[in-house]
Amino acid sequence: MQITVSGKQVDLSDALRTRVGEQLEAIASKYFDQALVANVTFGRARSFFTCDINMHAGRGLILRGEGEAADANNAFDDAAEHIAKRMRRYRRRFNEHARDLAGRERPEAARQFILRQEEAAEGVPGPNGTPTIAYATVIAEQPAEIDRLSVSDAVMRMDLADQPVLMFRNSATGKLNVVYRRSDGHIGWIDPSTSG
Repeated sequence: MQITVSGKQVDLSDALRTRVGEQLEAIASKYFDQALVANVTFGRARSFFTCDINMHAGRGLILRGEGEAADANNAFDDAAEHIAKRMRRYRRRFNEHARDLAGRERPEAARQFILRQEEAAEGVPGPNGTPTIAYATVIAEQPAEIDRLSVSDAVMRMDLADQPVLMFRNSATGKLNVVYRRSDGHIGWIDPSTSG
């Protein structure tokens, strides 16, 4: 497994880098037989350390874990536990997912854009009488993929990657669908094929 350990405004010791590598290898070897790529980033926020782990599995899966603690070791332990918990939850489905990938067609290519919020337009009322906000400045553009998935696989991928929303092509209907995490903690599903 290729592991990159970096710090944002934090000096990392060799002992911490070694510990991170060994522990991630141990966690990943329980669930995956293929090589993985992991990026671990430590940071400092006020009086505590943060740790962000992004693991890319060879099967098209992305896992994400975040942790916070008073020291870097405990922050890593917290983030690694989030990833291990998600892996335990979906252990059986990893193998099914790998078998299903063999017969699937390649995902569709797409572009993902990040827009910066601009200042409110002066004197231009919106639909509720409040000033409108334009999201016109593109600050990042990244390639993205739209996979053909079942709804349960889409929810699994969204949960593993700790994303708030995921767009996918429904394997049952062939239409674009969206799953998202609602503010009440439940999962929402938008399916245009069920509209009347």
